[in-house]
Amino acid sequence: MRILIVEDEPVLGNLLKSNLEAEAYAVDLIADGEAGLRLARANEYDLVILDEVLPGVCGFEICRELRRAGKTIPILFMSAQTGVDKRVDSLDEGADDYIAKPFSYTEMSARIRALLRRSRTIQKEELRIRDLILDENTASVLRAGRRIYITTKEYALLRYLMQNAGQLVTRAMIFEHVWDEETDPMSNMIETHIYNLRQKIDEPGGEKLIQTISGRGYIML
Repeated sequence: MRILIVEDEPVLGNLLKSNLEAEAYAVDLIADGEAGLRLARANEYDLVILDEVLPGVCGFEICRELRRAGKTIPILFMSAQTGVDKRVDSLDEGADDYIAKPFSYTEMSARIRALLRRSRTIQKEELRIRDLILDENTASVLRAGRRIYITTKEYALLRYLMQNAGQLVTRAMIFEHVWDEETDPMSNMIETHIYNLRQKIDEPGGEKLIQTISGRGYIML
């Protein structure tokens, strides 16, 4: 899943980015409101985290513009203002949740998971395809009861494929939701990660769960 953070405080922005990437999210971090709005319009993010006060365009205006454009993406506001009026204003502008600074990352992470559960992106915390189980609560992967150890990016890719089980997932869709803005879309990164996942989740001669649709993408069945 891919998250956009629009935050002009470098320490906070980089801390959020590193923590979220450790949880297998792809994260784009931008410090300017206008640039953040352009990215949010151009890409299909699963969540946007907005600071209220930003250079260029404020968080309220970004939120308004995204809602006017018909974007239903979950939006989480961050603000140093703790008053009830500020929380009400952000929710009235179209935000889905609000967190006051300073906050603990544990709380932020829980709010993010709740927003993603309420969206169409995540419908349940345990994903299962036949005897393959991915548990969001423990970030663990099991096949036929056997624990499978995978990298953070492999976990993110597998989670996205399992969330879209039975549907064709193209390379463009994978780049949009699993990798960040800095990744070269012409690289063979996806193919490499798919190969590594197959080596880990499939038994030699056993049933293959990730199918390649030649020239189109991948599907999990």
